Order: sequence, then structure tokens, then C-alpha cells
Amino acid sequence: MKTALVVDDEPLLRRQVAEALARFGFDEIIEGSNGQEALILALTHKPILVVMDVSMPVMDGINAAENIIEQAPAPIVLLTGSTDPETIERARNAGVMNYLVKPFRDEQLLPAIDLAIHQFIEVSNLKDKVGKLKQTLETRKVVDRAKGILMSGGLSEHEAYRKLQKLSMDKRKSLHEVAEAILLTA
Repeated sequence: MKTALVVDDEPLLRRQVAEALARFGFDEIIEGSNGQEALILALTHKPILVVMDVSMPVMDGINAAENIIEQAPAPIVLLTGSTDPETIERARNAGVMNYLVKPFRDEQLLPAIDLAIHQFIEVSNLKDKVGKLKQTLETRKVVDRAKGILMSGGLSEHEAYRKLQKLSMDKRKSLHEVAEAILLTA
């Protein structure tokens, strides 16, 4: 199910965006009227897209966006009448994927949404790759230190690595876990 969250303190604008999203193929459109409500609804419904205003009561859209991205990641498109550099920078720093200036036409909304979703997917994939690379690097560091300990006992580098591999297979533990265990016992 394709769920979108639309948050704006102006009911007419909220309705305009919701109707456009329905035409774009979103099955469920949840509506809210302030930033705090946006956060609660995003945490509850986990939408695949959030479209919201910047200037809202209780919590502004940028603060809400920052909290949503941190707690229930989703691509966010902000709607605003504000084009000042400070607001744009705050939105960028919060992780907002697109920014649409009011008044806008429905046909402007689709490209903004499409780009936001695709950019969100790309950034998410890159974050996953970076996380895996960090883990690989950390494993390599731990394994190298464990090999050093084994080599100080008279093994060659190749023999030390083979011993780590054999222990990993025998114990059914990852190479990282075995290397950490060796470091703890040393």
C-alpha cells in the first residue's frame, strides 16, 4: 500500500495536495495540521512520502522533518511561500529531499515527489553501503590485530589467518567475533 502523509495548517491546500497524490496513485493519504501531529502520524503510519508546509503551529515543518527523518525515515517534500536562504539551508540540513514554493500547480507536485522519492532511495542505499564498508573495515582491523597476536606466538601471517578462519568455521562464529575473542584473551 502506498501511503502518503500531507500536513498543512490550511485545509484547502491540504485537500489540494491530497487529491493530487490520489491521482498520482497513492492508496492512503493521511492528513495532519501541525508539525507535532506530522511526527506522530509518521511514526504511527510509516508513510512512503511526507508532504508538508514549513510554517505551521506547534512545531514548524522543518523541525518536524528533522524528527521524522531521524525516527521514521521517509522522503519529505516541503511546501512553503518562503524562499529565504536561511529557511532553505535549514531544510537542506534537516534532510528534506525537495522544496516547492507556493502557490504551485498540481503538475509541479509530481516531479517534486518523484525526485524526492528517488533521491531518498539513493541516499538510503548509499548509507547502507557506507555502513557495510565501515563494518568491513572494522572487521579487517580487528582481524589484523588478532593475526598479530597469533603471529607473536610463532605463526606466519598466512597460518595466523588460516587459524582464524578455522576457528570461525569450527565455532560457527564470524571472523570478527573470533578475532575479538582472541583480542580479549590476549
